[in-house]
Amino acid sequence: MNNSAILLIYTGGTIGMMEDAASGTLMPFDFSHLMDYLPELKRFNFAIDVVSFDDPIDSSDVDVVTWQKIAQIIEVNYDHFDGFVVLHGTDTMAFSASALSFMLEGLTKPVIFTGAQLPIGKLRTDGKENLITAIELAAAKRNGESIIQEVAIYFESRLYRGNRTHKYNTENFDAFESANFPALAEAGIHLSYSHENLYRSEVKTLAVKRDFDSRVAILKIFPGMREEMIAPFFNNSELKGLIIETFGSGNVPTLPWLVSLLKSAVNRGLVILNISQCNKGFVEQGRYETSMSLREAGVIGGADMTIESAITKMMFLLGQSNQPEVVRERLMIPLRGELTSFSSF
Repeated sequence: MNNSAILLIYTGGTIGMMEDAASGTLMPFDFSHLMDYLPELKRFNFAIDVVSFDDPIDSSDVDVVTWQKIAQIIEVNYDHFDGFVVLHGTDTMAFSASALSFMLEGLTKPVIFTGAQLPIGKLRTDGKENLITAIELAAAKRNGESIIQEVAIYFESRLYRGNRTHKYNTENFDAFESANFPALAEAGIHLSYSHENLYRSEVKTLAVKRDFDSRVAILKIFPGMREEMIAPFFNNSELKGLIIETFGSGNVPTLPWLVSLLKSAVNRGLVILNISQCNKGFVEQGRYETSMSLREAGVIGGADMTIESAITKMMFLLGQSNQPEVVRERLMIPLRGELTSFSSF
């Protein structure tokens, strides 16, 4: 084992609860005593430190400020640790991992999110294995360099690219999937890495970009849409970015009023991104007649991005530039491996 230094960042979530032996009630877990509760970690020759939010939060309450706090902790400690493990609630983990991937430009060390479906204090918890393996992955090196150099999610024996991941299961331990991109690593008897799929930044110096503009919204396309219900949605002058979740490979109903609304909004400077409602596959505007009108209206095709990646990337890019044409252009370019290049379609 190498002698890496790993920082655990506890934000909140199910993994941070344990059962009181006397009452059976769930209580917050004191991560300062992590080694006492998980003596297995002592077998690693790692220095493991813990930083906890002063007020740990439920992941449903995660917002831009949460992402900025995580990024700041990583920035301040970046030169002192070889890897970072972020303990986070599962409900919005994919949003946070996506956001951090865009914020942390030039990352050359692992930032691995993990959590649990059952509290770490429960007998059948998945939290122990998730935490132990996430730490091992964060410390793993090859030829003196971190094997993982991106923001990732580890859950139930698989490591996924964070901005390619989606929570799809509330019941089983395999809560996450990456439908459009292979797993980065699998944990069996050995840790098996998919080296050809690992992300490497061309920039090698960390730069933390904190600015987001959350004046965005999501419109899910559905059969039976009515103009009088949808039109007011476009009348909000504060709206800067819109994600439309469409059918199949990016299709919408042949409703002239809908296309007119979208085109007028684009002409006013609204940035509109087309994402499929399907987890697997990609948007290909113009493949069918029902999506050709979107392309002609100036809607951007979102390729194979997840909704979590699309919404955080939109907020991130709007925070970096107030020029709609710049945001539109960068939405189509892979920034951190979050989409397959359009040239591949």
